[in-house]
Amino acid sequence: MRNFIKRIWQKANQSRRGRIFRLLLFFAGFFTAFITLSGIAFYLFVIMGFFGDMPSRKELKDKRNDTASEVYSADSVLLGRYFLYDRTNITYQDIDTTVIKALVATEDARFYKHGGVDFRSLARVLVKSILLQKESSGGGSTLTQQLAKNLYPRRDYLFLEMPINKVREMVIARRLEAVYTKPEILELYLNTVSFGGTIFGVERAARYFFNTPAKKLKQEQAAVLVGMLKATTSYNPRSHPERAKKRRNVVLAQMAKYGYLTPEKATALQKLDLGLKKEKVAAKEQEENLAPYFREQLRVELAEWCTHQSKPNGDPYNLYTDGLKIYTTLDSRMQREAERAVSRRMATLQKQFDAHWQGRNPWGQDQTVLANAMRQSVRYKRMQAAGASEEEIKKAFEKRVPMTVYGWNGSVRRTMSPMDSLAYYMKFLNTGMVAMEPATGFVRAWVGGINHSLFKYDHVTSKRQVGSTFKPIVYAAALEKGIRPCDYIENKLTTYEQYEGWSPQNADNQYGGRYSLEGALSNSVNTVSAQLIMKVGVPYTIRLARALGIESDLPPVPSLALGTADLSLLEMVGAYTAFANQGRISQPIYVTKIVDRTGKVLRENNSEPHKKVLSADNAATMLHMMQAVVNEGSAARLRSTFGLSLDIAGKTGTTQNQTDGWFIGITPGLVTGVWVGGESPLVRFRSLDLGQGARTAMPIWGEFTSRLVRSGYYSKKPPFEPLSESLQSRLDCVPYLEDEPTFFEKIVDALPFNIPTKEERQERKQSRKERRAERRAERKRDN
Repeated sequence: MRNFIKRIWQKANQSRRGRIFRLLLFFAGFFTAFITLSGIAFYLFVIMGFFGDMPSRKELKDKRNDTASEVYSADSVLLGRYFLYDRTNITYQDIDTTVIKALVATEDARFYKHGGVDFRSLARVLVKSILLQKESSGGGSTLTQQLAKNLYPRRDYLFLEMPINKVREMVIARRLEAVYTKPEILELYLNTVSFGGTIFGVERAARYFFNTPAKKLKQEQAAVLVGMLKATTSYNPRSHPERAKKRRNVVLAQMAKYGYLTPEKATALQKLDLGLKKEKVAAKEQEENLAPYFREQLRVELAEWCTHQSKPNGDPYNLYTDGLKIYTTLDSRMQREAERAVSRRMATLQKQFDAHWQGRNPWGQDQTVLANAMRQSVRYKRMQAAGASEEEIKKAFEKRVPMTVYGWNGSVRRTMSPMDSLAYYMKFLNTGMVAMEPATGFVRAWVGGINHSLFKYDHVTSKRQVGSTFKPIVYAAALEKGIRPCDYIENKLTTYEQYEGWSPQNADNQYGGRYSLEGALSNSVNTVSAQLIMKVGVPYTIRLARALGIESDLPPVPSLALGTADLSLLEMVGAYTAFANQGRISQPIYVTKIVDRTGKVLRENNSEPHKKVLSADNAATMLHMMQAVVNEGSAARLRSTFGLSLDIAGKTGTTQNQTDGWFIGITPGLVTGVWVGGESPLVRFRSLDLGQGARTAMPIWGEFTSRLVRSGYYSKKPPFEPLSESLQSRLDCVPYLEDEPTFFEKIVDALPFNIPTKEERQERKQSRKERRAERRAERKRDN
């Protein structure tokens, strides 16, 4: 052979053709060597991390799947989960063997024979899939390579994207095979693979599509899920049932081909329907959509908190992937009753509001309301980010399209423009509600609005003018300053020139007489509140409000007494806990414990002794005076309409032009606050009778408390502690004294007949006019 090659080479040197042939052999050898060396260099560059860090075997051994963090209520109900991918990790033993067989038969028939990369499979795909176009050929990547891609998603390398990512996956696959057994690789794969949307892992997919755990999947069901892996959107059994069925039958055929099913069994299964079932979750395990505003508030806070907490490896915790368990103070039963109370009463109130305006816009001709709403919308921001002009955006908002809109009687299909949709939703009244235990500060219920999917703004934490609900703080400051409960204060209209001619008026425009503190508070007399803050001092009132836990801006003006400050419902409810807690303030607590996936406690909040900000006597006095608000004042309807007989103290609040309605009530063991209003201050009732807090917010509070009474919540709660004899004597006075009559009034009272008042004279004059008009009409008819 050696001599033969030598003779050929000598002949090649003896002719011109031979020299060309030799030159071609040289270039071919050079090119082959170049390609080989380049391939080796390319492979080394990938391994060495030139195109990005490569995971070591140790890192792969420690690799865990991303696990959702879970939020639990105080009564152990799963409220929700925070995740990037909706996944529930399970072990290999919790996966039915049918799933394994279907997966191997369809995706990687030689799975148990290769070491992570199957070159024979690559050749088969090249011939069958690309040249012969056969669907049953399987994929070119092994299951281990697919797992590598799931664990370390592909990166963008421009024109070298495919070769670099493929080599990375091959290297990672080989390393995975070195540190994991075949069953462990299958377990990891089936926990990470996508089944479309946010559904990841075979356990979530089994429950989502068939309402069954992966351990109990039938053969035909397993074939459906494995069939989806080729294209989760195209073969989704809910959106494309026919395609999914055909793909399932391909999987069943593959199982028969490799001996996992008999041909007869496969044929029989191919005739079955998909048999999809809607996922059902037991109420004890999870409350679907319960407390959405609370969970979102928690998500934002915890995501920030995690960035400052380090795991053992030094990396910060990730709320969405590290499988934390968050235990909260929320009571799922109380939360459910709160949401039901909001739903029922707000539906009634909205119907009343719509009838009040009779299809007109509450904002009238003020187009800035809709213009501002448009600019704050997601659609506007997306179009603006995409480079659309203001004119193009406006045109898009005016184009009528079919859409589904929300209503209290159910969603309805309409054809309307996005701008019409904004106007439609702007007419909705919204609400916020929060309930807190005064002794512990534990938040038991949190409702931030009427529909979280449509109205994202949380009205538990948003800030609005608080109206007369701020008055108890002013009255508490007065007691702390030494003003006695039975000191009488004139109900007189006063102008305070030093404060730009400020002249506070009463809502009913009635003046005269004198009120005790209890009488003035129960009737929410503005003139008395103004005089009190002038006596106590605005700075002192603000200091007390700060001590009560209010952190928002407080304007240093006497109108603060009437509730001109913008405060949150959570702040106000927290402040009221001092009245129910012997003068001690309770800061809101809604997370008791956070535990990592190993059981290590990362954070724990326990109720601690709270700061004393009021004397016990003054706190008890305030609680008694606020009981008068319910028993005989602006909140008396709680007794008559709702039939509530338990101890209740509280305060209503209404801001200017009926923009905001408030009620904060105290019952044994609970402080609950409710706010009602429009997203825009222009969305409001036109009359005080309809728009006051006693008509808007208080019915929600009454409904919620009635439900708690029926549920037995108060059966073991002791009533308010009775006042001591000394405090009772301090409060032993009539709430209102009329002014002494003037000399002229005494003379008039002594006359044997009544002198008609101005109003009575006007009524008589109007009556005479009406009678004359009637007589003229009769004469015309006679003629």
